[in-house]
Amino acid sequence: MKVITSFCLLLTSLNILAQGSISGNFSPPKDFKWLIAYELTPNGERYSTDTAIKEGSFTLEMPATAQAGMYRLVYAVPQDEFYIDVIYNKKEDVKFNFNLQNGLTITNSEENKWYHEYFSKITAAQDRLLEYYETGNDSKKEYGAILKELKTIQTNFEEEHASSIAHKFIKANRSYIPTEFENLETFLKNKKQHHFDNLNINDPILQGSNFLTDKFASYVFSALPADIKTKEQLEIEINKNIRTTADFIKTTPNGFQVKALHQLWKIAEVNEMGSVQDFIFKNHLKKSALANDNQKLVDEIEIASRLRIGAVSPDITWEANGKKHSLLTMEKAENYLLVFWSSTCSHCLKELPQLHKELKDYEGLKIIAVGLEDDNINWKKVSATLPAFNHAIALGRWESDYAQTFGIQSTPTYFILDSEKRFLAKPESDKEVVEFLEN
Repeated sequence: MKVITSFCLLLTSLNILAQGSISGNFSPPKDFKWLIAYELTPNGERYSTDTAIKEGSFTLEMPATAQAGMYRLVYAVPQDEFYIDVIYNKKEDVKFNFNLQNGLTITNSEENKWYHEYFSKITAAQDRLLEYYETGNDSKKEYGAILKELKTIQTNFEEEHASSIAHKFIKANRSYIPTEFENLETFLKNKKQHHFDNLNINDPILQGSNFLTDKFASYVFSALPADIKTKEQLEIEINKNIRTTADFIKTTPNGFQVKALHQLWKIAEVNEMGSVQDFIFKNHLKKSALANDNQKLVDEIEIASRLRIGAVSPDITWEANGKKHSLLTMEKAENYLLVFWSSTCSHCLKELPQLHKELKDYEGLKIIAVGLEDDNINWKKVSATLPAFNHAIALGRWESDYAQTFGIQSTPTYFILDSEKRFLAKPESDKEVVEFLEN
């Protein structure tokens, strides 16, 4: 976690006409410096206000123009990891305590209390139903009691809080509950069939939050047959679920479709499901992103796919001793190391000589160093001091073809390839390169 400080903010708070507030305490105080509030909208996060956290305490004075809805309070970077989501209904101030170990406690705001109480209770009851099945329990009385508890919780919260923003989430979260005993196979089949029944995908507040995208992810990666035995079978079934989900949201705004599909793509990436990533992108996400004028996302995904662990590296060519050489046609080795550097980069001038010393006698390894340069004058001088490397040059630096193809954003950047020239690892430093090769 990297705390946000006032020095790294590009935004300033000029909210004179405040009408409500979100306040609270963070602990331990030393770990929190600044807080930024964003309204969650179908097209992404919209900046609202920000404030310093002083000795663990803060108060966000919400602007008069702030809309009722779900707000994301970012307290560190990366922003998609370190945040708290709260409901701001413009009727009540929100107060809470947040502790890195114990999490969030709402101290003022009935609506946020209802919201968290509902999800706590319904999740616990759903877990009891799953535990019933997992333990092989055959008590029909206990089964009936669990179903009754599920229905009571859902009905009571829907009826009691019908006019609240929280109600949108509570109602949309209504899931399948059997009317009588069902074995596990039947229950899972019916649960999957009714997964989308109560999801109001056209509600902008639900679209802005993580609620719907989490529901889609749960369906895609969890609503699967129990008899799957291979990764190939698993990915086929996941792709079927993706197709169903994409069809379900096809009438929603392109911005929301991109958000939902990109979330599924990222989950597949974390789980190293390359064919699922490609299926999502080629069949659904690319089209939605282009329709939403998001060429940047398309480019980022194409680079990520090209450099994916297990993918064959794009080719690199260079000249040496009057001959042309190529990464993809060079002689067999146990591993290959690609180094993207620059002769004007201070980190490179520190790391590369050390790496050269560590690896010059390393058996079974071939090294290709690609200089991202404005010209070849200094590059020739420095590369000559690293004779164990094969040297290629990419004039144009960040705009060069190699920089674009390999998505280079800083130097030095390292890639380790296996004997088939497939991406094996992406170390962050020369020390990590050596450590990986030695282990």
